[in-house]
Amino acid sequence: MAEGIMSKAATMEIPISSNGDTGSLPEDDGLEQDLQQVMVSGPNLNETSIVSGGYGGTAEGIIPTAASKGSALHPPHPSPAAGGEDVVRGIAVEKFDIVKKWGINTYKCTKQLLSERFGRGSRTVDLELEAQIELLRETKRKYESVLQLARALSAHLYSLAQTQHALGDAFADLSQKSPELQEEFGYNAETQKLLCRNGETLLGAVNFFVSSINTLVNKTMEDTLLTVRHYESARLEYDAYRTDLEELSVAPRDAGSLCRLEAAQGQFQSHKEKYERLRADVAIKLKFLEENKVKVMHKQLLLFHNAVSAYFAGNQQQLEQTLRHFTPRLRPPGAERPSWLEEQ
Repeated sequence: MAEGIMSKAATMEIPISSNGDTGSLPEDDGLEQDLQQVMVSGPNLNETSIVSGGYGGTAEGIIPTAASKGSALHPPHPSPAAGGEDVVRGIAVEKFDIVKKWGINTYKCTKQLLSERFGRGSRTVDLELEAQIELLRETKRKYESVLQLARALSAHLYSLAQTQHALGDAFADLSQKSPELQEEFGYNAETQKLLCRNGETLLGAVNFFVSSINTLVNKTMEDTLLTVRHYESARLEYDAYRTDLEELSVAPRDAGSLCRLEAAQGQFQSHKEKYERLRADVAIKLKFLEENKVKVMHKQLLLFHNAVSAYFAGNQQQLEQTLRHFTPRLRPPGAERPSWLEEQ
């Protein structure tokens, strides 16, 4: 039975050993955060997918809705008020059961998490997938830094354009009021106004770059990382119920333990299927994210390079052509909406 439980494609269990010395372990800042993540996801009172294997059963101390002794003395048709109370009682019992099952699941996951952190348990690891996930997180951090710097550049360019506009107006005013320097002030006024127009064009290109990087980082990458977080939560649950099943498999056998073992096998299989489904979802999303990232960044980096080069070369025509080429064109009403990648 143990071999059938532990067989899975492209995964392996990595035991974590501390040689029995937990006092010398370094303080883990992520442990509290992980525990909070386990505890914060409260029970979904509209979903009963998690069932305790062998530890739950029917709720003790709950009075059944059916009448007990003396029910023959009651009228055959209860009053509307009595029927309403039965409905409310039934809902309360159902919600209590959901909360109890969530509590048991949270206990199992917390126990598994602590066991992993303190070196007394094992966790299932897909080495290739874990490496891709870590690479995505590192890439997201670097892209966030680029996004922050691009936003700062946009703010500086805006201030520069405003200053050049004001300086051009000041030169133009002095050109009218200083006949002896009218020509010189006029040249400088025209130069500042031209620089201001080019700066506004460059600012438009930089803002388009910022918008596209922001969409990639805070929408596309974040959506993939949300699936990753669901996958990691499913992995923890899977290992928790696997450990529970392993402990029950080596326990002494009696009628009660066999019943608990059968229930634990069902729960283990359910969480295994959930874990494998989310693992496949993460792998697919990582693949498509990489393809989209390359396509989007190829276009955006070309825009950024051409716009900046044209601006500092003083090539106004090339600068305007660059922006027109990359800015999404207006479409007539009723036209089919372009895909997200086309808009980028």
